[in-house]
Amino acid sequence: MLEATDLAVEFSSRGRRARAVDGVNLAVGDGEIVALVGESGCGKTTLARTLLGLERPSSGTVSYAGSPLSYRSKALKAHRRQVQLVLQDPMGSLNPRQTVYEAVAEGPRIHGLADEEKVVAEALSHAGLRPPERFFLRYPHELSGGQRQRVVIAGALALNPKVLIADEPVASLDASVRGEILALLLRLRDDLGLSALVVTHDLGLAWNIADRVAVMYLGRIVESGPTEEILKNPQHPYTQALLSVLPESPKRIVLTGEPPDPTRIPTGCRFHPRCQIVAAGNPIAEKCRTDLLPILPNKTTPQAACHLL
Repeated sequence: MLEATDLAVEFSSRGRRARAVDGVNLAVGDGEIVALVGESGCGKTTLARTLLGLERPSSGTVSYAGSPLSYRSKALKAHRRQVQLVLQDPMGSLNPRQTVYEAVAEGPRIHGLADEEKVVAEALSHAGLRPPERFFLRYPHELSGGQRQRVVIAGALALNPKVLIADEPVASLDASVRGEILALLLRLRDDLGLSALVVTHDLGLAWNIADRVAVMYLGRIVESGPTEEILKNPQHPYTQALLSVLPESPKRIVLTGEPPDPTRIPTGCRFHPRCQIVAAGNPIAEKCRTDLLPILPNKTTPQAACHLL
């Protein structure tokens, strides 16, 4: 349904080039939920924005249903009807002066859909706000956090998209509400046949919702595959470190420092300055510091970019 091929996105910063996305191959299949995980600053949101057509890639292509994305205004408008964004902060993404009806109706109006009231009511119902008419004239401040996130999801559903890109969809919600929103996303997949790319730093969320996981570090996918296989048997040292913070993990791995500056990507394996295995003096450490790793292809089977494998 949605695919990135050799995708790269660069930004200029004081005469230097920051490679926010640096050669990514990633696909979301029909009716599939893919979790894109990694620390803050690793390029997840930039990749998501590029898949939506909000950022233009420096190289590589974005394809929807097998057709490369065109960046003409009319083509982008059509693309965004099929691929919709759900943001992490419902209070920040909803206009406090707009009613729920106005917020959900904005997309259908832009795209000129008929039967506006019916479209809004159906979207609110699909998002779990029933009866929908009870919410039409409410304002965001009159709703709970979970209800506001459902309104944001309804705004995306109003255009009857085929793919949702959810950027940290439950990060701002209480723990008691997170499960409800995750269950809603799974129900939407089952009832409407939606595909979804869920951007998150929470591997527990990925475990509960995703069919496949792609782990991103410093602009690249470093490990990917079916959720159960990746989370039960992680191969890449970075994935192992991310998983070690889960409560049931027998061993805690503490990474030193922050992800490197994307304007100064390390030589060799880009993870080697923080890698616990290199720090332990593994004989392969010198190769990790100097030899480049190939970019992972778009495959559904488990794979990892690491010299140890």
